[in-house]
Amino acid sequence: MSLLVSRAVPGGARPRGPVPRGPVPRGSRPGGPRWCPAPAPAPLVLALFALLASLASALALPAPPAGGSLVLRAPEAGASPVEAPLLRTDVAVEVSGPTARAVVTQAFRNTTDRWVEGTYVYPLPEDAAVDGMTLVVGGRVVVAGIAERAAARRTYAAARAAGQSAALTEQERPNVFTNTVASIGPGETVLVQIAYQQTVAVSGGVHSLRLPLVVAPRYSPAPPAVDLASGAPAADPVPDRGRIAPPVLDPARHAPVNPVTLSVRVRAGFPIGAIESASHALRVEDLGPDARRVVLADGAVPADRDFTLTWRPAPSRAPALGLFRERVGEETFLLATVTPPDAGAIPRRPRDVVFVIDNSGSMAGASMRQAKASLLAALARLDARDRFNVIRFDDTMDAAFPDLVEADPAHRRAAETFVAALEARGGTEMLAPLRAALADAHSEEVGRVRQVVFLTDGAIGNEDAIVRAIAQGLGRSRLFMVGIGTAPNGHLMRHAAELGRGSVTAIGSVEEVAERTRELFAKLESPAVTDLRATFSADGADVTPTPLPDLYRGEPVVLAARLADAAGTLTLSGRLGDRPWRQTLDLAAAADGHGISKVWARRKIGEAETARITGRAAPEAADAEILRLALAHKLVTRLTSLVAVDATPRRPAGAPLAAADLPLNLPAGWDFARLVGPGSGRPAVPDGWRAAAEVPEAAGAAVPLPQTATGFAPRLLVGIVLLALGLLAGRPVVPGLLAGRPARRAR
Repeated sequence: MSLLVSRAVPGGARPRGPVPRGPVPRGSRPGGPRWCPAPAPAPLVLALFALLASLASALALPAPPAGGSLVLRAPEAGASPVEAPLLRTDVAVEVSGPTARAVVTQAFRNTTDRWVEGTYVYPLPEDAAVDGMTLVVGGRVVVAGIAERAAARRTYAAARAAGQSAALTEQERPNVFTNTVASIGPGETVLVQIAYQQTVAVSGGVHSLRLPLVVAPRYSPAPPAVDLASGAPAADPVPDRGRIAPPVLDPARHAPVNPVTLSVRVRAGFPIGAIESASHALRVEDLGPDARRVVLADGAVPADRDFTLTWRPAPSRAPALGLFRERVGEETFLLATVTPPDAGAIPRRPRDVVFVIDNSGSMAGASMRQAKASLLAALARLDARDRFNVIRFDDTMDAAFPDLVEADPAHRRAAETFVAALEARGGTEMLAPLRAALADAHSEEVGRVRQVVFLTDGAIGNEDAIVRAIAQGLGRSRLFMVGIGTAPNGHLMRHAAELGRGSVTAIGSVEEVAERTRELFAKLESPAVTDLRATFSADGADVTPTPLPDLYRGEPVVLAARLADAAGTLTLSGRLGDRPWRQTLDLAAAADGHGISKVWARRKIGEAETARITGRAAPEAADAEILRLALAHKLVTRLTSLVAVDATPRRPAGAPLAAADLPLNLPAGWDFARLVGPGSGRPAVPDGWRAAAEVPEAAGAAVPLPQTATGFAPRLLVGIVLLALGLLAGRPVVPGLLAGRPARRAR
C-alpha cells in the first residue's frame, strides 16, 4: 500500500546585493610600487569552508522527523516526538436504482516504533445512514456494535486503558464524523470500515451522487459576553467547536495527505446514456445497457474536494415512475420518486428577489469568482416586473440598496458594480444577513412571489442557529441555497432549503456557472407545485418528509414511508400554478429495493432533530425518539455511536500511548492565508477561523517540536574560525580587494 507523506519546503535563496566600491589608497612612498594585496580565496576554498560549516551544523542538530512528517503529542513529558499515523482511504459504492450502499475503508499506518492512537475527522453525505463499522487488526476482524454515545465512549476508554485495539465512530454533524483508533502497534496498519446507505438525487432527469471527501474549515462565532435576556454568561453557540476543527495543512508548506481511491458500480434500473463527473477524471467500464463501473482515472487522489457523479437515461428511455419497496420483518418500507408534469403556458408572476452573497475568508480564490459570476448571471435574468436587492456579508454586512428596487437597467448596473467590488475576507457571520433577507416589509402585497437566493459555501459551525432563524422568519419567502466551491457544507445547504421550501444548486467550478444558474432560474421563474399532500389508501402509513416541500421544474418529490400493508394506492395531490394536480400510483407496481428502511429511519431522525432545534418538540421527547429509531435500525446519530473492541490485549502493560488528530487537506481553491490570522503579512481574521486552520505543528502546547536553536554553539565556533581565516587570507585588507580588482598605481 503506497502512502503519501508531506514534505518540507526548502528554504529561500541567499540574498544578494551590489558590490561596494570606493577610492583606491596610494602607496606608502610617493612614486613607489603599488601595495599588493593578497589574492582573494579561490572559489574552491570557499566551497570547502561552506561544506565544513554545513557538516558541523548537521552533526550538532537532532534528526528531524523523516520526510517532513507531522508530529504527535509525546506520550510523556520530556519524551521525543513521534510521527503521526498515515492514512489512506478507499470508497466503494454500489448504486441500485434509487439508493446507494457505500463502504469507506480507512487504513491507519503507524510508521514509528511507538504505540499510537489516531483521531480522524471526515465527511459523509448529509443523508448518510451509517449502520456498520468493522475493525481489522492483523488477521482479526471485529464487528462494531451500536450503543448510546456515552456508553460507547466508556467502552472505548476501558479498552484503550487495557491495551486492547479499539475503534469508535461518532457523529459530530449529520455530515461530519470522527473515527478514533486506539493501540496501533509499531509498524502496524489497522483498517476501519464504515458502511452507510443513502439515496440517489434526481433533478431534471439527471441522477446524481455526491461523496464529500474533505471537511472544510468552519467559522464558529464567539459567544456574546452575557445573555441579554437573563444577564447570565451567554451559552456558546458552538459548544463542540473543538470537535469540528481538526488541524488543516497549509498547501504552500505541505504536500497533500490522505490519498483516496474510489469506485462506483451503477445499476440504474434503466438504460444509461451519459455518465460523467464534473470534479474528477473517470475511467468508465460498460457492464450492459443499465450498468456501469466507474473508477478514478488518476488512481489515488488527494482528499481535497467532493466527488460528484451524474448519469442520464438513454434518449427516450427515461423511467416514468420510481416506486420501490423493501420488506423488513412484518413491515414494508416504500420509496417513491415522482416528477410532476411541466406547467406549460402558465404566466410567470412578478418576483421580489433578495440575493445574499458570502464574501468571507473561506470564499477567497475560486469560490469568490464562482459566486460573483453566478450572481451577475442571476441579475441579468431579472426583468422589469421584478424587484430585487443584494446583501453581502463576512463578519460585517451591508446591502446595495436600502430596500427592494425595480429591476431597471440603472439599478442592475449599480448592483453589478456592488458585486464586482466584493473581496473575500473576515469571518462568516451568517445569522444577521439571513434575518435581513427574510424580513418582509411588503407582506401585505399579493400577486408577487418572494424568493431569497443565498450563495455560500456554508462553512460555519452554528448550523442550529441558522435552522431556528429560517423556521421563525420564513413567512411567505422561499429560500434557495446555492452551494459554492469544491467542498460546501451539504448538511446546511439541504436542511436550509428543505425548511425554506426551496431547492439546492451546487456550483463547483466557474465552468459550471452558466449551466447551474440557468437551471436555478428555470425553477425560480416557473410555478411550483404547492400544498402537496400524500395519501395512502391503507391506514397507518408513517410518511417522511412532513410536510412535503414545494416542487419546482424538474424537481421530483421523494418520499419514504413505513406501511403496515403493501397493497393499495398512493395519491399525490397539490396545486400546479393555479391548477389542481393529482397523480395516483399502484403500490403493487413497486420494484424491490435495498436499504429503504435505513433511509426512512434516517429521515425520521432528521425530522426529530429539526423539531428539537426549532422548539416544535421538547428536547427530552425528541431525544427519546432519536434514540429509539437509532437503536432499532442500528444507526449512528448525535446520541449513538459504533464501537469495536478486540478482546485480546495487545499493548504491553505500562507502554505509553501517543495520540494525535490527523490533519486534513485544505479544500481545493481555498486560500489558507485568509483563514489563519496575522503573521507574515497575512490579513487578520476573526478567531473563529484561526481555531479551525492551525498548522499541525502548532496545534497544542504539549507537542515537543524539534529545537531549531540546538547546536548553535558549534556553528558559532565554526563561524568564528571562518572569519579568522578570512582575515588572515586577505591581510592587509584594502578596498581594492573588496572591489574585486587591484588597486591603481599612485599618481
